[in-house]
Amino acid sequence: MTPFAIILGVQALVSAFGIAVGFPVVATVLWVLVLETSPDIWLAGLVGGYETIIAAVKAVGLALAAAVAMRSGVKTDRYSPSLAFGFMFITGLAHGLYPGLSLLSSLRSLVGSAVPFVFGFVRLPLGWCRAVVRTVVIAPACTVAFGAFLQALGVQPLYDVEQGALRLGASGEPAFLAGFALIGVYAGLIEYSARPRLVEIGFLFVNLLILFATGARVPLALALLATAFAVLQPASPVSMRGKIMFLAFTGGLTSAAVIFANALSFIRVFDLVRLGEAGNLSHRDLVWPYFETAIGASPWVGWGVGAGKYVLPVTANLSTTIGTNAAHNEYLRIGAEGGFIGLGLLVVLIALWGWRGSRFLPPAQRGLMRLIFIAFALHAATDNVLIATTSSIFFVWVSALFATAFNGPKASS
Repeated sequence: MTPFAIILGVQALVSAFGIAVGFPVVATVLWVLVLETSPDIWLAGLVGGYETIIAAVKAVGLALAAAVAMRSGVKTDRYSPSLAFGFMFITGLAHGLYPGLSLLSSLRSLVGSAVPFVFGFVRLPLGWCRAVVRTVVIAPACTVAFGAFLQALGVQPLYDVEQGALRLGASGEPAFLAGFALIGVYAGLIEYSARPRLVEIGFLFVNLLILFATGARVPLALALLATAFAVLQPASPVSMRGKIMFLAFTGGLTSAAVIFANALSFIRVFDLVRLGEAGNLSHRDLVWPYFETAIGASPWVGWGVGAGKYVLPVTANLSTTIGTNAAHNEYLRIGAEGGFIGLGLLVVLIALWGWRGSRFLPPAQRGLMRLIFIAFALHAATDNVLIATTSSIFFVWVSALFATAFNGPKASS
């Protein structure tokens, strides 16, 4: 990390801390909104410093958690997944870090991996929690509006074109916008389960539409799965008539999509279906053997937190060709960093954390939330759900939701 990056990170930390102490709700809402606009993409395109911006954004999140803790206090979080990353950091040092990975880089990756879970150690006020949940629901629409503003200024195009098909990226990249929209769908479904209002249906439709426009297949499939479960589950607030109408609407929409698939080939989802490539891995499978080799060389404890950035060098021809050196598979990345022991510990802690936190939710929300964690586990097989900025949004939302449920059984109903 350069001295400029350190100075910028410290300044962001101090500024965010000062604002958050006085206005914790406003500061957190602004942080969520800024994070969802992907400043590491649009701002880095203007001034550079991708890694610096990422560090600053995460430093702000850490400052916010500290500020809220000063006002409300701290608590134990015995199943926090951050503990697994601490374990992997220690075992990595004991084993020896991956070639090219320095102690400072590993420590920085440890902080970056643990920050999304830090709000689990804070006593979160109900008003703060409600503000976070509502912001997560509406933020994807705000991001699209901001992306349209940037396009009007000529800073960044609203859409990307991939093999002739359009993909909505707004102010960031399609994959990131898809991740944020998916979380918005999850949050919207939980809100609808608690408060079946028309406004919740409206935002749910908007987020599904945004997700569809990004052309991200796995997030779209998971969103549709969660939506179907939320509507059809026995504890759903939707009446039997509503469930029948939902099934009829879904069937009619699917039939129309099949009939007009060729005419809609400019949309990536339809284009992939038309070409018979809906199930392809977008070159992810080319990266995975490198991580499998790293795991094979140290299968039990791995190579230390942060090793995933070095398994496939950014200078390698494959990285240059496909535009990334990321694993796009958290099981392989964590396996390379923490081995089978570290991976197993992380999976167990996330499962226990989700199960324990969701037990205070009303029945309709409890079952849906546990399905969302299963969907998260499936998503982790094809995307960077633990290291991308979307992880910060997902886990701060989960922390807020669990705290709301824990503070009172009527808080979420």
